[in-house]
Amino acid sequence: MRNPLRSLLLLLPLALPAGVAAQQFEINEATYITAEQIQQVNAIPGTDRQIVSRDIGKLNLSVGIIQRGALTPGAAGRGAAAPPARPCGVSSGPPSGARGIAHDHQTETYVVVSGAGTLVTGGAILNGNQSAPESGVTTLLNGPSCSGVIVGNVKAIDVKVGDVIIIPAGVPHGWSSIPDHVHYLSVRPDPDRVLPDDYVNPAVTLR
Repeated sequence: MRNPLRSLLLLLPLALPAGVAAQQFEINEATYITAEQIQQVNAIPGTDRQIVSRDIGKLNLSVGIIQRGALTPGAAGRGAAAPPARPCGVSSGPPSGARGIAHDHQTETYVVVSGAGTLVTGGAILNGNQSAPESGVTTLLNGPSCSGVIVGNVKAIDVKVGDVIIIPAGVPHGWSSIPDHVHYLSVRPDPDRVLPDDYVNPAVTLR
């Protein structure tokens, strides 16, 4: 995890939010995220943890770390247990064997740092549920998003440590199989500025 990952992170054009005490940076300054700091955030309970979100001029940019445990093939593609509170997506389509999410505004770039799995991308969300306006998905992680079973014409690709995947805004994505675990960075450009521009995870102090 140290060499290519560290190089990538050192090049990310991030600056720390001015609202954080003793961590005020100008927009033209870089932010350095160490491998150790990523591990600190990854140790926090949960699946998706934002590390930093920052205004970099023409857009906001966020970096998060995501971890997922073992997933049996086919288990993720089963239908929702209850009708969606905020319906979104399509009403029919051939199943893909995966549940997933599509973000209205946000492209993501995944960098796999540990483990492996089968990533499903494309298609559409079947009878999905739109993220609530006050939810962490909407306000901190990805902006408005539609989640549910993925259906339709998809790609299902086995990914491993070192792989990089670019997922444009609006493209459903999820996992159909994870033999043991998969951890991956998510680099999140935010041209519509739907996410905060002043967030630093409280588990770390950046420089």
